[in-house]
Formats: sequence, structure tokens, C-alpha cells
Amino acid sequence: MIVSNVSLSCAHCPAGGHGTAEATAHVVDEQVSGSLPAPSLSPTGHLVVAVCLGFIGTFGFLNNFVVLALFCRYRALRSPMNVLLVSISVSDLLVSTLGTPFSFAASTQGRWLIGRAGCVWYGFINACLGIVSLISLAVLSYERYCTMLAPTVADGRDYGPALAGVCFSWLYSVAWTVPPLLGWSRYGPEGPGTTCSVDWKTQTPNNISYIVCLFTFCLVLPFGVIVYSYGKLLQAIRQVRSVNSLVSRRREQRVLLMVVTMVACYLVCWLPYGVAALLSTFGPRDLLTPEASIMPSLLAKSSTVINPVIYIFMNRQFYRCFRAFLSCSTPVRGSTLKTLSRATKTARTARQGNEQNISVAAASTARPTPNHVHESSEGANHVAPCGCDAPPAPAAFQTVTATSPKPKVTLVAHYRE
Repeated sequence: MIVSNVSLSCAHCPAGGHGTAEATAHVVDEQVSGSLPAPSLSPTGHLVVAVCLGFIGTFGFLNNFVVLALFCRYRALRSPMNVLLVSISVSDLLVSTLGTPFSFAASTQGRWLIGRAGCVWYGFINACLGIVSLISLAVLSYERYCTMLAPTVADGRDYGPALAGVCFSWLYSVAWTVPPLLGWSRYGPEGPGTTCSVDWKTQTPNNISYIVCLFTFCLVLPFGVIVYSYGKLLQAIRQVRSVNSLVSRRREQRVLLMVVTMVACYLVCWLPYGVAALLSTFGPRDLLTPEASIMPSLLAKSSTVINPVIYIFMNRQFYRCFRAFLSCSTPVRGSTLKTLSRATKTARTARQGNEQNISVAAASTARPTPNHVHESSEGANHVAPCGCDAPPAPAAFQTVTATSPKPKVTLVAHYRE
């Protein structure tokens, strides 16, 4: 229960209401600073929360630190798409260092320890970094969708779109987390009083309007972008399989598993928090107990542990480099910008050949042999001996047109998770 909402009860007080409001505000300040006990959990409950926060903070820090270490260690990982993954890891790492330790310490003592100013700072930092992670996941899904359906081979040296996506994620987050500092809603204690966030309880038009906008533009909108982008991506992969029966279903199943996992974890981590916020805003004031309000907060913080596992260690390229990192093996040095998958080269050659000599019916109408397709698929998954020095080749869809009454369309697609 958010104790900062006690001031609402004095908003319509009779004579002397102003003095009563000031006294109530003073009591609230004392409760935030921890000098007075606030409605809280039992000692056992605080201990359980502290253990959970310790686990989340420790593994969140280690997982994201390993991601950044791999990115700095292996040049092959420095691709435009991976820049977005690094941005997510940076935001999660900052949460694990700037936010979780304070809530962990507060849970061990059963009260908030660093006063009102510290509560506002904690609420702002965690809200900002959490929204950065959410928006970055949406931008990442959209970038993957655009790269997959690009008509031409993407330039592995063009970091412009990726850097623009990173800047957009951070600026968008700051734009939505600064208003509570300026008077549109505010930051205060939440749950049992050992963490701080946006004031979910104050049922005024000023606060409700901010909560609705925050829920719509920082939770529902990113989720819609993720579902749309990955849905279109899966649809494109299925079209490739329906046109060319030689394309294995294994790639489609692997991508489908990854997409379902991403969406499910997104919902598990953030949907309970959003629902709890709406219930606190629109429901009765004491609808959520401290025990019920702390669980969504813990699930939201657990995203710092889950994101690296899903988006990094389920990525084959990062996983191969992680294995090389653990075995202290030395990767093959070389410029990754000159490396292209054999499938991409084959698609580019086919397109250039059709543009230069489209009247050669015998060459253009020939059905690709199984050996040719097998070699292309092997080239798409080829890696250097170290297992992590080959960059992810961008996806490309090519249409081979033949001079026949019913030209056959062959899609050559490559997708690296």
C-alpha cells in the first residue's frame, strides 16, 4: 500500500484542513525516511523478498556483464543488430547496480532507508531503465522484421538505423519518466514500502491521466509492435517453405520457439505489473495487499535476468562466442565486414544474372538441384573455426524471373537468431 496517498484524505478537510494536510505530509515524509513503520510485510515476508531481490540483482548483473564482455572481446559480435542487444544489456545492468541493491537493503531492514529524495531518485531511475528495455525490445523486433524483408542485402557496416533505434529508446523513455518530476503524477513508495515507483494510488485526474498514457504508450504499444513484427517475420518464413519444399522446417520451428518465448516472457514479466498498476489506480484503495503488490514488482525486475538468456544466449552467434570465452580459445582474427554467407552471395549473383541476361530461358527456368540448395544452407550457417567470428548475414528475399508463360518464383531466405 502506498503510504504517500494519505494526503488525499485531507484534500477536502474542513476548517484547519491546511494544517492537517501539512501534518499528514510531515507524517508521510517520516514514513518514507523509515523513522515510522508503514504498512508492511511480516519479517518472514521481507526475508523472502530480500532473497528474491538478491538473486535477481546478482544474476542480472552477471548475465548482462558477460554480454558486454563478449561484445568487447569478439569483433564478430559488433554488428548493427547486436548494438540494440547491447543497449538492452546496458539498461538491465544499470538496474542491477543502481536500483536493486537499494530495494534489497530496504527489504533486509523492513523499511525504506534513503529518505524521500532517495525514493524519488530510485523511482525515476528504475522507471526510466525499465521503459528503455521495453522500447528496445520493440525496436529490435521491428529492425529484425525490416532486415528480414529487405529487398537488397543489408550493409553490415551501416550502424545508422541501429544507433537511431538506441537513441530513440533512451529519449522516448526519458520523455515519459521526467513528467512526474515536473508535476504530472509523482514518484513515491509502493507495495510494502521497501521500493519506490510511480504513485499508482492517487486517484486524481492528474495522476490517472499519466497512468493511462504510461500504460498505453510504454507497455501496450511496444507489445503490439513486437507481436506485429514477429508475426510478419514468421509469415515470411512460412511463405519461403511453401514455395520451396526443399527448405527445412527446422529453421521455422526454431524461430517460432524463440518468438513464442520472447512474447511469453514479455507478458509474464510486465503484464502483472501493468495490471496491478491499473487496479491500484481505478480500484478500491486497499484492493491490493502488500503481498499482492510486491509480486508484480519482482516479476518486472526479473526481466534483467531473463532478457540476456533469451536474446543473447539463445542467439547462436553469442552462444558460440560464449563457449569460446569460457574455454579461453583464441578466435581467428580478421575483418568481419568482408564475410558474407554463401547463400547471400548466391542470391545476389542470381539477381545480377537476371538483370543482365533475362532472355536465357534454359538457365532461368532450371529448378535448383538438391545439392545446390544444400550448399547454400551450409553457407548460411558457416562459421569460422572459433565458432564466433562470422557475423550474422542479413536476410534477403530474391525473386528469380524466367521467360516462361508461368514464371516460377523462388525465395532464398536466411535468418540468424
